[in-house]
Amino acid sequence: MDTSIRTFAPGDGRQLARVWTAAAPADGITYDRFRDLVLLDRNFDPNGLFVAEAGGRIIGCAYAVRRRIAASGADLEPDSGWIPFFFVDPDHRRAGTGRALLQSALRWLHQLGVTTAYFSSYTPNYFLPGLDEARYPAAGALLRSLGFEQQYQSVAMDMSLNDYALPDRIRERVKSLRAEGWYLGSPDGDDLVDLVDIAGTRFNPDWARAIRESFLMGLPLERIIVCRDPEQRMLGWAMHGAYENVLERFGPFGVLSESRGTGLGEVLLHLTLERMKSLGGHSAWFLWTGEESPAGHLYLKTGFGITRTFTIMHANTAV
Repeated sequence: MDTSIRTFAPGDGRQLARVWTAAAPADGITYDRFRDLVLLDRNFDPNGLFVAEAGGRIIGCAYAVRRRIAASGADLEPDSGWIPFFFVDPDHRRAGTGRALLQSALRWLHQLGVTTAYFSSYTPNYFLPGLDEARYPAAGALLRSLGFEQQYQSVAMDMSLNDYALPDRIRERVKSLRAEGWYLGSPDGDDLVDLVDIAGTRFNPDWARAIRESFLMGLPLERIIVCRDPEQRMLGWAMHGAYENVLERFGPFGVLSESRGTGLGEVLLHLTLERMKSLGGHSAWFLWTGEESPAGHLYLKTGFGITRTFTIMHANTAV
């Protein structure tokens, strides 16, 4: 059966979501989520969404994106592009369709002046931070055959909250800090000004965007714990539910560098886990941290376990 490749057209979305789920059932997607995170993404360009058809049916897809709106300031990162996902229906694999889709995506980026394509660390709307090679070894082999190389790895972690209780030592530490004039608790709306500022300037502009947009979409203030010292300086925060309003998804989480090593991050983490349990959460999870980073060590010490490892890759777009 002949296969053709074209770009996105209205009416494709529901078929794409169905084929995605058939191709990656452990990471399936609904049409509404596909629409919200892809079609309504502020950088979406239909010319970068390549669709494979055979016999009048969609059998695969590869999505390429570059910045049309800067993530921070005015920098459009013109040399960089991303391929957040690709997939091929299981009944149509080993026929070169995945390769043809990826080559189309890389050529399109190259024609726009992009020199480096990343798989798949795109923000704001990434699905997975990279390739889970344990789950998708054939995808890894295909990407490497097209010149993609490992840039770094990240890990996803989960922790059951079924038996969680705030440790006594953390409870005593919180009591001591509050007696000294520290504030540890949910913020007032006005506190979000300082929070968005430190998130964007001291950590990651995309964290500031995620925090701002989550509250504009109605995220309750109880989903976040902030810390102010006795001089009322905001030094850190931890939260959950910021991404797609998923109660059990932890993060973003940050403590200013000058306060690291003081145990403040551990306090914020535990207070947030206690809040998540109180709201009915049965687990806490997140997609992206460095296993050997200070945060990674803290998560493991707290009781999180590594559930997936992702390889973030990049390649020259000239194929």
